[in-house]
Amino acid sequence: MSPNATALERYWTDELFGPRTEFSGIYVTLLCTLGVVSYLLKAKNWVKLSSSKGFRNGRSFQSNSDDIDDVEDGARNIFNKLVEEDKQCVIFYGSQTGTAEGYARRLAKDASARFHLGVIVADLEEYDHQYLSQFLEDKLAIFVLATQGEGDPTDNAMEFWDLVTAQSPLFFKAKDSQDPLTHLRYAMFGLGNRNYEKYNAVACGVDTAFQHLGAKRIGELGLGDDAANTTEEDYLAWKESIWTAAADLWALTESKVDIEPTFSVTEIETPSLTSNVYLGELSKYHLEAQRGITYGPSHPFLATITESRELFKSQDRSCLHLEIDLQHSGLTYTTGDHLTIWPMNSEREAHRFLSVFGLSNKIDQVVSIQDRGQTVQPPVPSPTTYGAIARHYLEICGIVSRPFLMQIARFAPDAAARAMMEKLGTDKEYFERQVMQNRLNLAQVCETVSSPEAVWSNVPLAFLIEGVNKLKPRYYSISSSSLAQADRVSVTVGVQSFISNDSGQAFRGVSSHYLLALKQSVDSAGSFTGYALSGPRESYSKLRVPVHLRRSTFRLPENPLTPIIMIGPGTGVAPFRGFIQERAAQLKSGMQVGKMLLFFGCRTEDEDFIYTDDWKRYKSALGERFELVTAFSRQERSKVYVQKKLIECMEHVGTMLCQQNASIYICGDASNMAKEVNATILKIIAQTQHLTAAEAKDVVMEMKKGRRHQEDIW
Repeated sequence: MSPNATALERYWTDELFGPRTEFSGIYVTLLCTLGVVSYLLKAKNWVKLSSSKGFRNGRSFQSNSDDIDDVEDGARNIFNKLVEEDKQCVIFYGSQTGTAEGYARRLAKDASARFHLGVIVADLEEYDHQYLSQFLEDKLAIFVLATQGEGDPTDNAMEFWDLVTAQSPLFFKAKDSQDPLTHLRYAMFGLGNRNYEKYNAVACGVDTAFQHLGAKRIGELGLGDDAANTTEEDYLAWKESIWTAAADLWALTESKVDIEPTFSVTEIETPSLTSNVYLGELSKYHLEAQRGITYGPSHPFLATITESRELFKSQDRSCLHLEIDLQHSGLTYTTGDHLTIWPMNSEREAHRFLSVFGLSNKIDQVVSIQDRGQTVQPPVPSPTTYGAIARHYLEICGIVSRPFLMQIARFAPDAAARAMMEKLGTDKEYFERQVMQNRLNLAQVCETVSSPEAVWSNVPLAFLIEGVNKLKPRYYSISSSSLAQADRVSVTVGVQSFISNDSGQAFRGVSSHYLLALKQSVDSAGSFTGYALSGPRESYSKLRVPVHLRRSTFRLPENPLTPIIMIGPGTGVAPFRGFIQERAAQLKSGMQVGKMLLFFGCRTEDEDFIYTDDWKRYKSALGERFELVTAFSRQERSKVYVQKKLIECMEHVGTMLCQQNASIYICGDASNMAKEVNATILKIIAQTQHLTAAEAKDVVMEMKKGRRHQEDIW
């Protein structure tokens, strides 16, 4: 590595590749042997491509056929697809919730409109990335990668991550074994949260790995920070840096034309809503009511809620405990995993959206949505209806971006509304005050800048489909044990609400209020709760919701005798209910289990102290093996948080961590609680073990490497 390498580059090189030792050489040889065998077993038909079009000096050109080795003629070869479809750029996304995918789609539209580039938007898991070695210098690969958990790649980026960060990755017919990606030109944008220790770990890790493999980055490494709520501005600044670099490198000419929609939307005259029209179904398997399929992110399982009860004793706040049946799904979970729930928008917000854009009298109108040759799959299934788009497919309650407000300003119903919308689109501070702080969604922004009777009917639906993210699933820590209840998962849901002091507009959590409505429908014997709870074609009737499971690294120690310390204020206690339930089941089966120390915090004992009966039951079953320490922040004059209780238990905690080798777990708020708790843990280790702050930090780092310190924070 260069002696001028940055600290970040050195960190990621050490983290990914480690020191080169004699043992690692043996390991790499074995890995290569196994890889070759696997590679030969996967071999299919091979063809010779005679030419490849790219961009150079602002124009399309023909590459010499000698520049291209034989490549696999398969749908999973992205280089092959770029050549066959005469495209110059591919934008890969690693996305868990749909945000990274949304940025990838926006970037593709920008590339097409401004530079007339042919672009493919690609899901990372749909391609085999050993063919990155086939890229020539006239192609550009852009990666938009989200980081989740403790520096983990998204589910659809797992195989890609494993390949590029391996000690000796295998690429197809790489001419230079030391620098197999020497001809790859790439750009990188990461989505992360600075509150996490491994901030944007995936984008940073892949960027370092690519450079280690000889690839050359175009523009800056872009890092979006969700903690500071600056991801959008970070993206906008990064985007300009890569287009400036690309234009200089390939002499691209920017067009000064209005951005046109990537999709075409056509109204279809049909006598009725036929069986091939998507009315909210999340996949073709749901539409066709197929059985016997494998359920997952692309095909969620319609699970039945068997229990829904209120945990708070408050008039203005709510927290739900849900039991969800997984029988007959084939889905299995491990204690500590997450349950993914696909929500729907409320009827109030769906009708607001349709009314603002002049579509309220067309709720059942069938529309066909097709791409305009950019190889960008529409985020909404087709054919569908305006009503289904608003209820089930678009994140209509999400905060909108500044560039999108600028795009639709030209369609404003009058000059005053256009001027206001343009101000929001160009003035960053004004946008922050008016939109971000008040959490206004697109329809609310349109209502705010125009008169009450104004209708934004001139905005093409294609712009709305592109500018509003698709409705994404929500993730909840499972609060049950797979050992105690294998076919049923529990989740703990805090219902989110916010009323703006400035605008008076109400912000309601999309998923949590949907789940609250399901509970209210039972309490009120099925009366209307503001949601179309029966779902498309009554498929959600009998309290069914679309779900799938997401694996987590938040795990109990393999040895049940290992002591554990758990810190989880509020709904952060959810996975720890599962941990304690698991050890109670182990003890009941005859196994011995270690000490469990739980720190739980809330406002008051009488208002939001959740699972009180459960804790008493587990205490009765586990005896001295389970200890609960509570912190109530609003019960007395001085606020008491979990970190204060940790200090009060300093000797006990220090002994468990350093003499008994306990594992420690933190779950909950990343911005404040987790930082304070981690600082307190360092203080406890330093004081009880008579160490310096630096030495205590080294102890915690070793704990993290050994999985004895784990976090599930947000």
